[in-house]
Amino acid sequence: MSVPKKKGRLVGLGRRARSVPPSAPHPYVDPEVLMDQLKDKDDRIAALEQKMADQEAGWEATRKQNEQMMEMMKRMYPNEHFP
Repeated sequence: MSVPKKKGRLVGLGRRARSVPPSAPHPYVDPEVLMDQLKDKDDRIAALEQKMADQEAGWEATRKQNEQMMEMMKRMYPNEHFP
């Protein structure tokens, strides 16, 4: 297996060039903007948590309904074997 070359260099094995050196000072960001971004993220997380809770409640309701159906089937057909 060979590694493709581009202009005499191996492709994909080097470090990515950064447009800003790591020692450069970070640009100023308004704290209010950061707080708004954090609030947006918090809101999205809360919405996802609620969605997951709703899904779990739905799964629990389905599980209970399935159990009730199995019990009814066992009562209706006592000689049958159900998984």
